[in-house]
Amino acid sequence: MNGFWWTLGKILNGAWFYDNIGDIFNYSVIVLGFIGLFYWLNWQRKFNQQAEKDPNQIK
Repeated sequence: MNGFWWTLGKILNGAWFYDNIGDIFNYSVIVLGFIGLFYWLNWQRKFNQQAEKDPNQIK
């Protein structure tokens, strides 16, 4: 199994697209993370507003 991973690593390291990708993948992961964070925070804000309106809810 170790040989498989070394071979796969050599193939990916020598691939032409490896140099062309650059930091685009890293930046896209960061941007998607922030989009997900703000989406989640928006849902939390809605849930908090709903909880404030319902006095019988356990907080």
